[in-house]
Amino acid sequence: MGLESETFSGLQVDDIISTILGHVMENYKFKEGRAITSEDEYYNKNPSVSDQTFCLVYIIAAESVNLIQRPLFEKLKIVRERISEKGIPQVIVMTKVDEACPLVKNDLRKIYTSKKIKNRMEKCSIEVGVPMTNIFPVKNYHDEIDTNDEVDVLILKAVDQIVRSANAKVARGALK
Repeated sequence: MGLESETFSGLQVDDIISTILGHVMENYKFKEGRAITSEDEYYNKNPSVSDQTFCLVYIIAAESVNLIQRPLFEKLKIVRERISEKGIPQVIVMTKVDEACPLVKNDLRKIYTSKKIKNRMEKCSIEVGVPMTNIFPVKNYHDEIDTNDEVDVLILKAVDQIVRSANAKVARGALK
């Protein structure tokens, strides 16, 4: 189940926040239209450090940024605000950049000079509220047989920043 534009469709914002904070136990079946409560048997009232999330990663396809409806961005903004209150770092991994920009499709090294990619990153930054410095464009492997260093560098850069952000959160102390 994913996050949907409609208010009570798909995963609920409160379920996402509860999961990030470690309150949702394994094997819980998310329910459309109803978030987990402290009365549920799968609600973890006292999450341990290992139950908690130390960096929230949004995965957003570059070609769909302009297609995302306002209500979905509003839900993402609520998640960002509530998670920010807890000091949890957040990043966006913008996937499929090659499908969103012909210039990048022909030469992946143009990813940071592409106006189309920059505009989509800016839209994500404005709509979700994640700073541009925390948005990482990447190309997906989908029909390649061999690995490609240019693709790998982008993916590794994103993963490196995610790990650094999570480590910084751990160093500042576990969630309360």
